[in-house]
Amino acid sequence: MKRWAAETSWAGRRYNDGMTRFAVAFLLTVAVAGCRSNDGSPAARPAAGPNVWAAVDGRQITRDEVEKAYRREGPTQQQLQQQPRAEEQVLNDKLQLLNQMIAQELLIAKAGELKVEVTDTELDNAYNEAKKNITDDQFNKELAGRNLTAADMRDSLRRDMLANKVMEREVVSKVTVTDDEIKQFFEANRSAFNRPEDAYHIAQIVVTPVRANQQVNRSGNDAGSPQEAQAKAQMLMERIKAGASFAELAADFSEDPESAQRGGDLGFVPISQLNRVPAPLRDAVLNAQPGAVNLVGIQGGQTIVLVVAKDTAGQKDPSMPAVREMISNTLKGRREELLRAAFLNSLRNDATVINYLADRIVESQGKATPTLAPAAPGK
Repeated sequence: MKRWAAETSWAGRRYNDGMTRFAVAFLLTVAVAGCRSNDGSPAARPAAGPNVWAAVDGRQITRDEVEKAYRREGPTQQQLQQQPRAEEQVLNDKLQLLNQMIAQELLIAKAGELKVEVTDTELDNAYNEAKKNITDDQFNKELAGRNLTAADMRDSLRRDMLANKVMEREVVSKVTVTDDEIKQFFEANRSAFNRPEDAYHIAQIVVTPVRANQQVNRSGNDAGSPQEAQAKAQMLMERIKAGASFAELAADFSEDPESAQRGGDLGFVPISQLNRVPAPLRDAVLNAQPGAVNLVGIQGGQTIVLVVAKDTAGQKDPSMPAVREMISNTLKGRREELLRAAFLNSLRNDATVINYLADRIVESQGKATPTLAPAAPGK
């Protein structure tokens, strides 16, 4: 799939717009760092049965829970039958997913401590919003294809929302930007505010229908067929609608190695360059308002396009509300990213986290042994 042509943006390479800044980032590095007990001694770890894949302060995360999460977020059984994956690849996917679940468990425990809750009304509204563009028949078929129930999806959404609320309270709400900081940023980047033509600030998540020869994102997730690409893109759209961070999803799942490293951020793309990309991608930008997210399918691939902002030609300065807001969002985004990482590390430092699955993979020297091998279809 053709990539967008993009220029370096004064608004920042990791910009998160207002829609995405309120979401949690499941930082894999934090979860992996927390895979040892607090004293660092394997001998101090309590024994666990083969169905226990991790423990967070004694709360077990079972293989069954990971398998259910994989059925929810990964390819369907039909897709796996059409495009089989090596057992080691599937196990690696589940290890990465387990790391995310460990991070989420830390945040949910914090929610209990802070007395943060998700009401039934909030859950109902979010659930209905996530499936509003899907008919009941399509939704039920998708659930059946993944061996899941509506209750499974609601529970997953509730946990996501709890984690998001904790991040909003403990991270997002505590990040501020002063007038002096906005002015300093402008003065340091004055030349970049003189835009020669209208441009759109864009972010993307690319899903290709073929597998790459090397890892292209943080999780290693990579679709291998048009069917897998479509299913993966739909999963990502559902997570975006549920409030997940666009930048973090791009870093974890986008299959464009260049923009994935920047959280999908393409910076400002001038109109002249937009006119040279495929019409569906161009129209997904030109016909959208800032904050809009659209899914575009081209030749078996899928691209999720986020229009962050539009900027007109000419010299800009902080007296313009749009410029001021964009500088503020850029600075906030940088600080939130740092504070998120520090906050999750802090939670990990105060917890006892054991990743039994990681230990067993090391013990097996990377082999998918019978106790670690992917579950049979429908399990």
